[in-house]
Amino acid sequence: MFKFIVKRTLLGILILFFAMFIIYALMASLPSGYAEKTARELATRPGNTKSAQQWLDELNQQLGMDKGIVQGYFNWLGQTLTGHFGDSWMNTKPVTQVFHDTIWVSFSMNIVVYLLQICIAIPLGVLAARKQYSFTDYSITFIALVGISLPTFFVGTLFKLLFAVKFPLLDLNGMTSRNYLQLSPFMQKLDIAKHLILPCLTLTIVGIGDLMRYTRANTLEVLNADYIRTARAKGLSENRVINHHAFRNTLIPLVTILGSMLPGLFSGAMITEQIFDIRGIGYAGYNCMVGGDIPFTMFYLSFSCILILLGNLIADILYAVVDPRVRVN
Repeated sequence: MFKFIVKRTLLGILILFFAMFIIYALMASLPSGYAEKTARELATRPGNTKSAQQWLDELNQQLGMDKGIVQGYFNWLGQTLTGHFGDSWMNTKPVTQVFHDTIWVSFSMNIVVYLLQICIAIPLGVLAARKQYSFTDYSITFIALVGISLPTFFVGTLFKLLFAVKFPLLDLNGMTSRNYLQLSPFMQKLDIAKHLILPCLTLTIVGIGDLMRYTRANTLEVLNADYIRTARAKGLSENRVINHHAFRNTLIPLVTILGSMLPGLFSGAMITEQIFDIRGIGYAGYNCMVGGDIPFTMFYLSFSCILILLGNLIADILYAVVDPRVRVN
């Protein structure tokens, strides 16, 4: 196991190196990056005596964008390895501070969504498999297909229309109410939680479909196995057959799905946070990518890549935990 973890870690470092180089090259090749936009703004200010190209040359020199993609990437990599991640160009703050200010909002929202998806999708998937081709099975399958088919922006906009416009039970967007500063600390937390209800519902609806379908398919495969028929022939109750004998083997393929969901806890939800104006890490990452903010974009995407590689490694290790027959070679 130790050799396997070391090997996968080294391979992950190599993948991360090339992935971040590709991302840096794409960001540096944007037709209208941060330097270009800022140069045009400075050139149009009253009393300016420099052309846009002169401002652009000065900004590229200040930001280190005049050294080419390869040298620029290795300069960024060298600073990163020494713990200097730079300042966000758009926010004029260290990228670590911007990250710290936004990550916990996304994490709080996504941990709720993650738990809701597990608590809803897995039991419903098992129930659909137990009642195959029944009305319950068709209903759950329909719900799963709806969740898979509908895009996030449509579900989010529909929830805003229903629960904030037609029936004004919740606020349309944002994270706080107008009287937020007049509330007590406890009521302020409740106010933020109230504003996160619609984003959490949106992410839950669009996320349970895949997990529900995987659970149903895996449970059906396990229920048709010989050892399940043997357990039933011995007179065991259906609940014991499902919960004790079948469910653990059902979890084996789901480990991959659950492992791939872990990075989403910290990487944010770009579309949902944009729709509901939630100032999380996804919101900040999207705006910085669109604005050509290379330091924060590189830090954010490096963090996301590390989470993905770590999630895959954890999923591989959990195979041996869930199924004793699996051994890592």
